[in-house]
Amino acid sequence: MDNFTRAFLIVVGIEAGLSLDPDDPGNWTGHAKGAGILKGTKYGISAAANPSLDIANLTLVQAKAIYLADYWNDVRADALSWPLACYVFDAAVNQGQPKAKLLLQTALGVVADGVIGPVTLAAASRAGAYQNAAFMTARAFDYMKKANFPHDGHGWFNRLFEIAEASNGVG
Repeated sequence: MDNFTRAFLIVVGIEAGLSLDPDDPGNWTGHAKGAGILKGTKYGISAAANPSLDIANLTLVQAKAIYLADYWNDVRADALSWPLACYVFDAAVNQGQPKAKLLLQTALGVVADGVIGPVTLAAASRAGAYQNAAFMTARAFDYMKKANFPHDGHGWFNRLFEIAEASNGVG
């Protein structure tokens, strides 16, 4: 099984099915929560990020194609070793692609400019357990800075542990 499929199965397993949580900003289309229309999130694909998509009828095959094009490829996860590829992919899905790139660069000790180019990829090729842990730690600190951490932090931290456990020893 290729790394993308492995990572996709892990992440989509955490994201699960249809969510219509009115407190999730990803579930709203329009300008802002309350001003838009509650459309939901399915397999982690949100109405807010995909306003023209029929979220309720999204198939797993469609979700996988979106994950590949919009998240995996965007963070150049194919150029990363396992499990770092899975960690960065999950960060892109849950924290956004720009943030995932910056967190990766921070963990690798390179200039955090958000561009995954030759310098970042060279540092990633030398990455090991320390950089993997540094990346997950950077994710945790990023979550802690969010205003909704008191409400969502427990779930976010559980997610980090689930991703680390599911990807451990695979690859």
